[in-house]
Amino acid sequence: MKSKLIDRFGSLQRQIMEILWEVGEASVHDVRERLVKKKPLAYTTVLTVLQKLEQAGWVKHREDGRSYIYSSAKTRTEAGSSALQNFIKQVFQGDPLLLFQHLVETTELDEKDLAELKRIIDEKRKGLK
Repeated sequence: MKSKLIDRFGSLQRQIMEILWEVGEASVHDVRERLVKKKPLAYTTVLTVLQKLEQAGWVKHREDGRSYIYSSAKTRTEAGSSALQNFIKQVFQGDPLLLFQHLVETTELDEKDLAELKRIIDEKRKGLK
């Protein structure tokens, strides 16, 4: 199965990834316990989603006795970065400057926000020298 971007995941897939990012690692039972607080789910449903996420390269497991302990194979930052790069490619013709301009022009930014953006840009400039 080809690894897809996190923004193309279904709701349950995203919820399971969020749980794994939050707790680090968990058994199917642990993941299911956290999910059933919102919606009743069968153990086999959670197991199937974890297995599909593993086939897609998002999740890995280790054995602990007779149980599998699952963890994320990609960090939240890696997931966000690849989704953002795809978004920039599709919506802004691959030009991150167009995205940045759009955000600055359409978002209400206060002095604190603008100062932080300036700090980030200044840091980036230092790295280019």
